[in-house]
Amino acid sequence: MSLRLKIHLLVGVLVALFIATVIVLVVDNMRNSVREEVVAANRVASQLINRTVWLQAARGTPAMVNWLQSVGRVRSNDIRLFDSEGTERYRSPPSPYKSGRDAPDWFTGLISPPPSEQSITFPDGKIVVQADASRAVVDAWDAFLVLAWSGLGTLVLANVVVYWLVGRTVKPFGEIVAALNRLEAGQLNVQLMPLAGTEAAAIGAAFNRMVVGVGQRIEAERRALHAERELSDRRDLARWIERHLEQERKLIARELHDELGQSVTAMRSLALSIAQRSVERDPPSAQAAQVIAEESSRLYDAMHGLIPRLAPLVLDAFGLADALRDLVERTCRSQPQVKIDLDIALGDVQLGTDATLALYRAAQEGLTNALRHGGATQLRVGLGAHEGGARLEVRDDGAGLAAGWREKTGEDGGHYGLRWLAERVGVLGGRFTIENAPPRGVLLQVWVPFATPEQEEA
Repeated sequence: MSLRLKIHLLVGVLVALFIATVIVLVVDNMRNSVREEVVAANRVASQLINRTVWLQAARGTPAMVNWLQSVGRVRSNDIRLFDSEGTERYRSPPSPYKSGRDAPDWFTGLISPPPSEQSITFPDGKIVVQADASRAVVDAWDAFLVLAWSGLGTLVLANVVVYWLVGRTVKPFGEIVAALNRLEAGQLNVQLMPLAGTEAAAIGAAFNRMVVGVGQRIEAERRALHAERELSDRRDLARWIERHLEQERKLIARELHDELGQSVTAMRSLALSIAQRSVERDPPSAQAAQVIAEESSRLYDAMHGLIPRLAPLVLDAFGLADALRDLVERTCRSQPQVKIDLDIALGDVQLGTDATLALYRAAQEGLTNALRHGGATQLRVGLGAHEGGARLEVRDDGAGLAAGWREKTGEDGGHYGLRWLAERVGVLGGRFTIENAPPRGVLLQVWVPFATPEQEEA
């Protein structure tokens, strides 16, 4: 059912109720008027006849009949004369007023007052004066018909006017509905012209603002989706690059360990052999061979120090916990003045290869920066399970982060490493934070989620 029809029916029902109420009140007033008129007329007629009936009764019944015939009909009363034997000797003539017409029975029963009858007895008989409300009821019926037809005409006219006015009023809403349908169909450039009426104009303006807002939101969502896809692609690319870099680092580390390491060892052995053989015959050659052996030894130590930074082979062989212990031990050997506390409480959990490598690199980067840039002497490395993942903390008592260090990336060592570490952790869906830790020093935290079976297979 349309809004126009609903409003039309509502107004029509209200008008009909109003007209019905008016008719009920008028009918009630008619009933009271008829009752008052008929009862009063019956009493007046009875009093009039009662005053003269004894004068006529003394002259006999024929004189009484003649007198009643001369009186005729007294307003809305039927007058009947009965002799002493109960025989009706006279009845007043019918009223000529609106003769031959009567109101419907239902209306007569609604308007007519209760029967009213007066009886006057004299020695030769009696006179009965009975109220007759039929003519008054006919008058009320005629007035009721005029009222009913007027009410019906008013109702029809009111409905026609209301239907026309409501049609004009709700016409802008049809335009709004059509615009909404076009908007639902995907036409985001729909705009409503200024609509007639205060409410319709306000709704139209709100609709236009809504369309603009929806278009802007959809455009923002489209851009966000595009940016998210680009970010996902970049993360996949970064992960791919990191994997290939690690593979190349492992390859170089193995080449250094297997090929260059053996060559350097062989060079040192040959130099020592030459030095031993020529120590007596050619002391300068022996001394040169000894220098070569010492340089080979230093080169071998430097190479073995470089291999863990390129690719922690112990990580693949023994796992994260042992790799961290090896890292701490090597750091303590190279920095005797430094004390490092290691706390590992990871438990029997499953970490993916990328997550394990990221945590190891984070510990490596944290220790290197604390010693190289912060001048720390006390450090703590902690690894444990936290909120469905593994959390690594590296805390030191060094000088802390300098003001504006993020903007100075690359001016001193380590900052590039922090940026790459943050990106590596972000690709894994983890969190990376680094901040000054009161009273002094730096706190580095890395959290990565535990690996799922799908991630392990990948």
